[in-house]
Amino acid sequence: MFTFIDLFAGIGGFRIGLERLGGKCVFSSEIDKHAAATYERNFGEKPAGDITKIAAEDVPDHDVLCGGFPCQPFSVSGKQLGFEDARGTLFFDVMRLVDAKRPRAVFLENVANFVRHRNGDTLKRTISMLENAGYQTKYAVLNASNYGVPQARKRVYIVGVRKDVVLGEFQFPGALDAEVRLRDILLPASKATGLEIERDDIQIKDTGLEESTKSRTNKPIQIGIINKGGQGERIYSPEGHGITLSAHGGGAAAKTGAYLIKGVVRRLHPIECRRLMGFPERFKMDPRKGQCYKQFGNAVIATMIEAIGKEMLNAAKLRWVQAELDLDR
Repeated sequence: MFTFIDLFAGIGGFRIGLERLGGKCVFSSEIDKHAAATYERNFGEKPAGDITKIAAEDVPDHDVLCGGFPCQPFSVSGKQLGFEDARGTLFFDVMRLVDAKRPRAVFLENVANFVRHRNGDTLKRTISMLENAGYQTKYAVLNASNYGVPQARKRVYIVGVRKDVVLGEFQFPGALDAEVRLRDILLPASKATGLEIERDDIQIKDTGLEESTKSRTNKPIQIGIINKGGQGERIYSPEGHGITLSAHGGGAAAKTGAYLIKGVVRRLHPIECRRLMGFPERFKMDPRKGQCYKQFGNAVIATMIEAIGKEMLNAAKLRWVQAELDLDR
């Protein structure tokens, strides 16, 4: 069994993915009180708070350090201040723990724009710090749509394996040949109530949808607009993939996007968002719908963590065991 710590834990996407490989979480940290409450509700553990106030000696030894360090400083929806933003400097706290605890592997996630931030200088600095700390480091921008998840969600994943233990060269997993569509994760209409968007300015266009879906399309298929079709005002078909779930944003279908489902234009239900993030059906959500959307929008896809985690553990010569498939996964 390998051990890991879960930094910037959110609601536990990293933890779910790595526990599916037999890992044991020995420490977690999350500053948002609502996300921390959801984490505790599901894992029976209250995460430590502000990472800047956590001494390295208070963190147990571990094999893997993982975390989705704050993405807002690098997101196209933010000001893109990067390491100049106080949240961006939290990466230096990650490195503080890496230097002190020397885990066999480091596993990080951020928004895809992280790669382009400051013309790539931010990424180069990150990779350089990990390499100088003694870690063979690789990164890749992967789209969940190519890994059996019907959500177009591009994220950068950074994996560092300590050079004195690495087995060969770490490689990210290749894309899966899995045909999944948004319709596969939808609730019955009787359970997806109160989500309808009823407006006079909805326009559904003839897109030749039947023709476009004859071959597998691992991407969203836009079929209409609300108002002028701005962000949060586009309508998609359930025959394609869902758009990226977001913690922020406006428009009539903010955070989930709008879909024409059995003749009704509606947002997604929190349960459908849970499925799009690869969380198990038994996962206990925040009772407030708004918090659910925010928390899943900020989360990492557990399915992606599991897939990348296998390759990382192999490279770090850490034993993993595939958990038995739960029917509610």
